[in-house]
Amino acid sequence: MMLFDTHTHLDAPEFDEDREEVIDRALEAGVTRMINIGFNRETIPTTMKLAETYDFIYAAVGWHPVDAITMKDGDLEWIASLCKHEKVVAIGEIGLDYHWDTSPKEIQHTVLRRQIGLARELNMPIVIHNRDAHEDIVKILKEEKASEVGGVMHSFSGSWETAKLCLNMGFHISFGGPITFKNAKQPKEVLAQVPMDRLLIETDSPYLTPHPFRGKRNESAHVRLVAETAAAIKGLSLEELGLITTQNAMERFGIK
Repeated sequence: MMLFDTHTHLDAPEFDEDREEVIDRALEAGVTRMINIGFNRETIPTTMKLAETYDFIYAAVGWHPVDAITMKDGDLEWIASLCKHEKVVAIGEIGLDYHWDTSPKEIQHTVLRRQIGLARELNMPIVIHNRDAHEDIVKILKEEKASEVGGVMHSFSGSWETAKLCLNMGFHISFGGPITFKNAKQPKEVLAQVPMDRLLIETDSPYLTPHPFRGKRNESAHVRLVAETAAAIKGLSLEELGLITTQNAMERFGIK
């Protein structure tokens, strides 16, 4: 069994009491690699520590839209310097979030544009967070020529029309726990149409816990539940789905 959790937050406080056990359970479930996401001043250092401690954990570093209002010029320079680290494989998660009213939209747009520019300068893929901002995300990705580096649409929640626009810009589409929910009609329909060579899976743990653990803390081992649902939708075995999505992730993030 080979599974790749392409988006997790193992450094979150929710894991402070049993982080080692959580990581061990992921390995036991067949998770061979994980990407931990550092998205602000607090989580970037803890993400780097995880990546340096475990050979199977990689890092993505960026500035989350919810925290956009806190970003300074020096933070962009910091992210740029970290991208030279051998375990940093992407800039992210970056994007737009119109659900939480913490950073004005104009500031979110500016911070996103600057990080796409940095990714193009460094030739790094980007990990996109998009909550309730489908139209503006696609617009900014096009205007900033994000297709030059591509990346991942993390925990995709948009329509097939939006997915096609992202695929055309060279992005992979990643799905997590919500595809296991009984009422998740649209995500399942979109997943069914995403080409197999552009499909990724994730947990976004400790958030977005899949069925039947919905409402409880999520963890990377549960990416197996996501893979089982995705495999059923695609008409593949769990092993086939795991192998293909792992290969996709390794190619997308340049992991040997």
